Amino acid sequence: MRELVLGGQKSGKSRWAEGRAAQWLAADARHRAVLLATAQPRDAEMRARIERHRRERAARVPGLETLEVTGAELPQALERQSSPQALVVVDCLTLWLTQLAWPPGRAAAVELETLEPPMQALEQALQAVSGPVVLVGNEIGLGVIPLGSEARAFVDALGALNQRVAACCERVTLMVAGCPLTVKGSG
Repeated sequence: MRELVLGGQKSGKSRWAEGRAAQWLAADARHRAVLLATAQPRDAEMRARIERHRRERAARVPGLETLEVTGAELPQALERQSSPQALVVVDCLTLWLTQLAWPPGRAAAVELETLEPPMQALEQALQAVSGPVVLVGNEIGLGVIPLGSEARAFVDALGALNQRVAACCERVTLMVAGCPLTVKGSG
């Protein structure tokens, strides 16, 4: 089973995914769960945020292993970690796409056409996995249209990525104020 969990910032998406991992781990002693974290600590605030998330996640789901992945590593890491006994959580697709669009040391975004190969690789990895996967991402297309062309292009790219990933998933859940809404599949 593959599930895409979308929502706004602080909507409860990560908690929902962690809950799925906790349920998975509790269901069978042979199960393992791994979180592929895509955030990069580019400044002090982000470093502190990542550390807080690590502590809180470890307290909520002690058996959830965390691996940090960057850019093009995600599809390969997803395939490597997938097995019938392992649930893989990807948190989050939005940060992953951001890392690809604005690589470290680059002042401006890359040409968005360069995002096509890694998005296609992620799609292929999702279709190849042998175990359950829960992917977390932001739904940012419900707000105002950004003023800048780079921001508009990123919103378009993320919307396209979300659609492509949703097509690969049996279940899509939209989180609103901590409440799950089933968009596709059964709860």
